[in-house]
Amino acid sequence: MNEVSKYRIYALRAMYLLVVIGLALSVWPDVFTAEKPFASWGNAQTVQTSMLGAFWLLCALGVRYPLQMLPILLWELIWKTIWLVTVPLPLYLSGNFDDKLMPNVIAIGMVVLVYLVLPWSYIWQHYVKQPGTPWRNPQQRAS
Repeated sequence: MNEVSKYRIYALRAMYLLVVIGLALSVWPDVFTAEKPFASWGNAQTVQTSMLGAFWLLCALGVRYPLQMLPILLWELIWKTIWLVTVPLPLYLSGNFDDKLMPNVIAIGMVVLVYLVLPWSYIWQHYVKQPGTPWRNPQQRAS
């Protein structure tokens, strides 16, 4: 019996596909249309672009293997939630929120979609309750 419904699997695939399309439109043009070759960029944008390119590739794999690639969506959920809680929320609560931050808040705030599509009972069973991999081979413990 499948632990995750086919509708949840389709929702996960749609989430991965949304990321793949979004990053294809926003990240890859920077790589292919840069004035200097990508390898010669000497700033933080190269790190960001490389990381987003890797994330893009892993999400593309997620379209085919939605449950196996759940850790990549969990990573996205965690970093975006941390950013929202530690950057814009304190600024908003202190009355120092800058409207220039709003595009990032909206874009990163779309993480709410990830919260909605993740199969939380599957994650609980397979990432929290399931015993971890032993540090030693059971045969080594016997000796």
